[in-house]
Amino acid sequence: MAKTKYPGVYKNEKTGRFFYNVWLGVDKITGKTIQRKRSRSELGEPFLTAKAAHIEATKIKREYHQVHQYRNYNMTYGQFLTQIYLPIYKGNVEKSTWLSRKSVFKTIKKRFKSKKLRSITVEDCEMFRVFLLTESGYSQSFSSMVYSTFRRTLTKAVNLQYIEVNPSMRTKAIPKGKAVVPYWTKDEFERVISSVYVKDFYEHMSFVMLWLYYTTGMRVSEGLALTWDDVDFEKKMLRIHGTLEWYTGEYTVKPYTKTKSSMRMISLDNDTIYILKKWKERQLKHGVTKFILSTTERPLVRGTVNNIVNRYADAAGVKRIQAKGLRHSHASYLINQHNIDILVVSQRLGHSSPEITLKHYAHLWNRNDTVVAEAITGDIDINITDKKLIGFYGNQHVKN
Repeated sequence: MAKTKYPGVYKNEKTGRFFYNVWLGVDKITGKTIQRKRSRSELGEPFLTAKAAHIEATKIKREYHQVHQYRNYNMTYGQFLTQIYLPIYKGNVEKSTWLSRKSVFKTIKKRFKSKKLRSITVEDCEMFRVFLLTESGYSQSFSSMVYSTFRRTLTKAVNLQYIEVNPSMRTKAIPKGKAVVPYWTKDEFERVISSVYVKDFYEHMSFVMLWLYYTTGMRVSEGLALTWDDVDFEKKMLRIHGTLEWYTGEYTVKPYTKTKSSMRMISLDNDTIYILKKWKERQLKHGVTKFILSTTERPLVRGTVNNIVNRYADAAGVKRIQAKGLRHSHASYLINQHNIDILVVSQRLGHSSPEITLKHYAHLWNRNDTVVAEAITGDIDINITDKKLIGFYGNQHVKN
């Protein structure tokens, strides 16, 4: 049996004949798989080509689905999204992911809410794609997320047998584009921390927060979850093993990180150890004993981190960056100031592989080959011959 370019269509290598073997779904009563396998058409004629078998298979699938599966023929996309897709999606992802994708689904639903699911055409999909890129005002990365999510919803509709094909798959995906995350250089960071009035309790916490993110490269949610139990002052190590998320005024510390590789130990320098000890002493005087980045017994909200970063960027007269920009700042600091090996940077940031690190930070190593240029300079002896040694006389129109 040999595959052909048509899905579900094969060639019997012994007889040379073509046949189809298609999956039609699952019987809702018995739970058994429903398949149809034929080597002849409804008229009893053998399939002489793979295309003939494909046409017959497509006809069989269409007829089967129309009779057995598509009971709600007039279902709108909005009904499918709300009643079918979103409950499944919400149950399969983290709460933080669900919350961050709400605006994406809102954008899609606004466009296709009243459109019949089975009436969505390739042209509809292409026009939506063009709208996202030209008229929506969204960034390319957000447009890419919206369109890829829209395509996945239609793929799910196919898998659940609400429609036969996904029309959006006949259009191009929207590339994410190059996302450049602004970061602070060492000089800019020094200006920022110089603008913090540490005698104030809250500002002291802000200083510790900025310092810790900049010198460890933690993700924002990893830092918010840190407690004093995660610091080993003797071994000078910081344990990253959880993340924190807020929802409707309550927080949850999840006992895992973004990836398995993110569960890690980060070595702390002597300056950071000193800063943490002083901060812990001051927290205790105010009755704070649990979270490192906090002035109460409750952790900071992620938005507070962004506010602090912006507040001191303005005070120091440097560019504003996102909270996650502190992580990029750490990578830049290690690479540009200390030329740290990529494997070390990767492990410190909690990446699953050095390839991930290169993907995000390769541009920061762009001056590291200056040592190569310096090593090559003057190393190769140049002794030009004073007579011709080869008999090639091409390009005669070029005068010597």
